[in-house]
Amino acid sequence: MMGLIVIDVQKAFDDPTWGPRNNPQAEEQIAFLLEAWRNRKLPIFHIRHVSQSRFAKGTIGFEFKAQAMPLAGETVLEKTVNSAFIGTDLEQRLRAMACDTVVIVGLTTNHCVETTTRMAGNLGFKTYLVSDATATFDRMGPDGFVHKAEDVHRMTLANLHEEFATIVTTSELMELFSWRIIDSSP
Repeated sequence: MMGLIVIDVQKAFDDPTWGPRNNPQAEEQIAFLLEAWRNRKLPIFHIRHVSQSRFAKGTIGFEFKAQAMPLAGETVLEKTVNSAFIGTDLEQRLRAMACDTVVIVGLTTNHCVETTTRMAGNLGFKTYLVSDATATFDRMGPDGFVHKAEDVHRMTLANLHEEFATIVTTSELMELFSWRIIDSSP
């Protein structure tokens, strides 16, 4: 069985103070993958970050973005650290559903997505990270140099590929699983 893990697709990331971001189509790719999973009745795990900052409960930032809004019956887990496996029962739920494969999407590539991907690989799950269904922001290093979001994104993917996960695009994932678009209309 194959589970989709959707990480932190929350309105807090719409705050302009994060700075420049890469991959503005990430949420649309996430919506596409959610539809693919829903049409096949495969398990979906929505992960939501909770903190005292922009992600505080009761704030707009805590809310899911429209493209990744959970439907009734879909699992929603809240985390307070970078990994979706720490402080949640995600691993137990995956194992109980016989999910030996996970596909990871969400925000941001070099934080919660990366940490969750590393842990999924270390826990023995066959892990796919969908490169065009994740994004990040410019990042300043300790020397004051600003690394562009696309560079941070690509380096993170390079660090994870074939060590913790297989990096694929949405279309590559669909082809890999021999999936076609399933029309959900009546």
